[in-house]
Amino acid sequence: MSACFMFLRHFARQSVVPFVHRKKGASLYFTILHRHLSSRTPFLFYPNKENVPPIEKIDLDEWKNTMKSSLPEERSSLTTSEDTLTVIREWIEMCRMLNREVPEHISDEDLKKIAECPSKKSRKKQLKFLYIKENHKKARKEKQARKRAEKDEIEKQKQLGNDEESENKELKNTFLLPLQDRAFKSERDWRNAQAMIFGQPLVFDMAYENFMPERDLKNTVCQLLESEGANRKDIDPFHIYFCNLRVDSPYHKELLNRYKEKWNELLLTATEKSHVDVFPKERLIYLTADSPNVMTTFRHDKIYIIGSFVDKCSQPRVSYANAKRLNLASERLPLDQYLQWELGNKNLTLDQMMRILLTLKNTGDWEKALKFVPSRKYSGFHTDSINSKNFFKGSQKPKLEIKKSFQKLSLNAQNRGVWWKNE
Repeated sequence: MSACFMFLRHFARQSVVPFVHRKKGASLYFTILHRHLSSRTPFLFYPNKENVPPIEKIDLDEWKNTMKSSLPEERSSLTTSEDTLTVIREWIEMCRMLNREVPEHISDEDLKKIAECPSKKSRKKQLKFLYIKENHKKARKEKQARKRAEKDEIEKQKQLGNDEESENKELKNTFLLPLQDRAFKSERDWRNAQAMIFGQPLVFDMAYENFMPERDLKNTVCQLLESEGANRKDIDPFHIYFCNLRVDSPYHKELLNRYKEKWNELLLTATEKSHVDVFPKERLIYLTADSPNVMTTFRHDKIYIIGSFVDKCSQPRVSYANAKRLNLASERLPLDQYLQWELGNKNLTLDQMMRILLTLKNTGDWEKALKFVPSRKYSGFHTDSINSKNFFKGSQKPKLEIKKSFQKLSLNAQNRGVWWKNE
């Protein structure tokens, strides 16, 4: 303490501030020391100019050119598609090492699609979709292998069977089966050709490609294939129209990918025009679950329109908004009037709508038609609900009674007239 005290007193003598010893003297000591040090001028070293070597002049233009020439090479090396694909491959391998849902085999097209995704979340969703798709393919192959193994076992049992069982079995002629298949196919083609000339049109509106992601669009095309197959096998098929189908659009590419060479052989009409330009508006009815109007009967003189998008679409009331924009009449199926609804939304798939409309067209029975609604969504039919045939009979009863009453009145009038003449 004495050494520190003498040190500070030395600085205090050189400075003008008097030294005072107080209780809070520590702060005073540090202020005196700070003033003493700040008053002194810093000591700088100036070298001799004669000994310093001359500074070389740098050509700035050459330096700029050299720096600019190095930049494009680095950018091109970083922004090439091959490098992005390699980075994505490394990221996928890292995800695989972390035991995430990643497919085992990924094609170059899928890698490009993943690279085009705008965010990391969308890339993860695309990877999960490919992973689920690969698992479905594996399950399908395993099922096919299982069936083949079962068939092989059955054939082995037949070969190793007893002679008595082989004698008891009746032999069947199978050489006519291919002819049968050809006959059925030619008959179906003839029906569809007749439907294209004389049949009732049914429109699939293909203007919803911007409202769905890619996996939902593929699901929609699968449903279109199912509905086209159901229509082709029906007794009285529709004349199917694919309206608003642009060439090289996602819908068109996926349909070509599924049908391949048979696309040009299909007995349907695909056009880029809208259904409003092809048919008169008075005959068009848009079928949508959001419509306030309930469909009571199937009209053979009208043209029904179905929106070609999957029922998992995240944007509600899209088809109804489209119908309102085009000033078209809209209707919805009478699901609440006939079914005890429990779960899920009331949007049905395209193939279910096709089967319902085909049964209504052929039979006019709502009870048979609504059996194509998935049973998981409803518990049963209403007890008070009646089918379309009974409904028509009930609606015709009062008219028949009125006619009979008029006939009785006319007969009485005739009898009275005859009686008056006889009198």
